[in-house]
Amino acid sequence: MLKILSNVFKIPELRNKILFTAGMLVVYRLGFWIPVPGVNQEQLAEFFKQQEGSAANKLASFMEVFSGGNFSQSTIFGLGIMPYISASIIIQLFSTVIPAIKKLKEEGPSGQQKVMEWTRYAAVALCIVQALMWLKYITTINMVYPEQIANPLWWVMATAALTGGTVFLMWLGEQIDRFGIGNGVSMIIMAGIVARMPSAIQYVYNNFDPAGDPQKMGWMGLIMLAGGFVAVTAGSVLMTVAQRRIPIQQAKHTRGRRVIGGQKSYLPLKLNHSGVMPIVFASSLMIFPALIFSGMADALKTADTGPGGRPWYEYVATWFSTNLSTGEFLHELGFIVMIYFFAYFWITVQFNPDDMAKQLKEHGSFIPGLRPGPRTAEYLTTVITRITFVGAAFLSLIAVIPTVVNKSLNVPPNVSQFLGGTGLLIVVSVALDFLQRVEANLLMRNYAGFLSGGGEQGPRMRGPRG
Repeated sequence: MLKILSNVFKIPELRNKILFTAGMLVVYRLGFWIPVPGVNQEQLAEFFKQQEGSAANKLASFMEVFSGGNFSQSTIFGLGIMPYISASIIIQLFSTVIPAIKKLKEEGPSGQQKVMEWTRYAAVALCIVQALMWLKYITTINMVYPEQIANPLWWVMATAALTGGTVFLMWLGEQIDRFGIGNGVSMIIMAGIVARMPSAIQYVYNNFDPAGDPQKMGWMGLIMLAGGFVAVTAGSVLMTVAQRRIPIQQAKHTRGRRVIGGQKSYLPLKLNHSGVMPIVFASSLMIFPALIFSGMADALKTADTGPGGRPWYEYVATWFSTNLSTGEFLHELGFIVMIYFFAYFWITVQFNPDDMAKQLKEHGSFIPGLRPGPRTAEYLTTVITRITFVGAAFLSLIAVIPTVVNKSLNVPPNVSQFLGGTGLLIVVSVALDFLQRVEANLLMRNYAGFLSGGGEQGPRMRGPRG
């Protein structure tokens, strides 16, 4: 491994890309701590600490995982990169239903550049809306200094600071794409998730007691926690790279006396084709019912009761508010159902078997035993439907594990999130993509990569005979 790492830094171009990427991530982490002026940061942090476990705190934590921001401190990077991701998803979904956007994307680099420009404009618009909503929320809970609330310049300044922070993160991501290595936006999100790992390790260290204190974690709990982390991470890696390979045969062509074609290859279909998107959509939607019913229950409790006592709908709202909270059976069941729904929805949007069958036919390829055209498309639909069921089951298991660990071992969410959930999947997928890009650079220069052992790759390319 040390020899492979030394090979990485022997290549000037690869070394510069890695160092540039690391430098951009350092800049991101420095800006992560710059606060928005006018906000009482100490009271805001204390407020979120007291609200731990509430629906509002879960919504903020969920947004922080996917955005790389920090709502509990209200910094200039508080919104993170989430508005840009949301704008990208919206444009991507629109391209499947609006022919003009789809045609523009198929025009090549010029059309894709235009679509990217629209995505940036949409991201800025979402930034302004989300910034105003966030500022309005923290003013209602008295986390802004009173002299600033009535000052219009403060609203403009705070909105511009939050919007400018997200635009700057967009720029950082694009610089990593151009001059660094890896996907810039994904690297920023992964950095925000991994930065929470030291606090989780510190919690385990502070609450470990080998003497057997029942209020703390013993050897058995530590072994289960470490073993669970290794097992879930290994399973996430395997399921991320798992493929269903469909054999493809090229048709033979006769040109003069030569017969060309006839090669065999594979059409790889990823087992988890939709990635983390089903968990993203399911998590975001499952937060809102708890917020709505919790607000209704609190409002009904504070309302005056009539002579007949509390109305029946107050008990209904309280029951749903309790059972739709994280860790309850109804919440987890709805969570799994939503993951399955969005897994199939994402496949329907992203995977087009008719186009794939058409491309195979145009390239003179076919699946053995199937006629090109509609029969091939029908077969591909059947295969992707079956493997999506297995992929959604894996996503459901990964999504539920943190809650099970939190409830059974009494481990706080900031520790259990590294035993599963969306954060772990994002870290695994981004790390694998980063390693694959480094591996490609090493193999291109005739060095051994991470997957092929240490040292250099045998002899160099042979010259011409003679």
